[in-house]
Amino acid sequence: MMSSRNAHTGIGMTSHRTRRRLIEQLQSLGIKDQRVLDSMQALPRHLFVDEALASRAYENTALPIGHGQTISQPYIVALMTQALLDKPRPNVLEIGTGCGYQTAILAGLCERVVSLERIVKLHRQARDRLYDLGVRNVVFRHGDGFAGLGEYAPYDGILAAAVSPDVPQELIEQLAEGGRIVMPLGGGDHQTLVVIDKTSSGLTRTEIEAVRFVPRLAGLG
Repeated sequence: MMSSRNAHTGIGMTSHRTRRRLIEQLQSLGIKDQRVLDSMQALPRHLFVDEALASRAYENTALPIGHGQTISQPYIVALMTQALLDKPRPNVLEIGTGCGYQTAILAGLCERVVSLERIVKLHRQARDRLYDLGVRNVVFRHGDGFAGLGEYAPYDGILAAAVSPDVPQELIEQLAEGGRIVMPLGGGDHQTLVVIDKTSSGLTRTEIEAVRFVPRLAGLG
């Protein structure tokens, strides 16, 4: 499937070089986890955007994917993945599948990823795209990610790609002891990427840096 898409976009001949430049940029911005860097270099980001935007796929910027959503900036994908996977986390919940790029990165580093998406068209597109890429360790569901999915809980890690004013109680309850949540909190122009760790004595919160994410949606699309 990848070779067919490359033929249409003309990106295949140059994507390896442009991916390498992107990885070097991520390293200069402080991404140190070699597993994350290797995973991002190996994954062809141009397959996750419209063909009209394929030539911009390896820029360190967010790009539109339709429905008012974006594929996250590569630096943010790397930063969140690095923060989440400070240690092996076999069972991970992702909130906001989007185009499936972050999903694929997680799938290459975890035993199982459960990915939830509110917008049914994005859910189906991402599911089909990752299937075509040979990814088989992702459970896709159409639904409200901020309600979690108790069927596969407890989770060793939870990553959210939409901002929320606070951490939903459902996610805390579905997080295993020793588990970690990485998500943006706040609203509008005041958003902060935070790490929430669940310990035997309660929750700890660490702020990483200011970010800008799409807001949490109401209802299913």
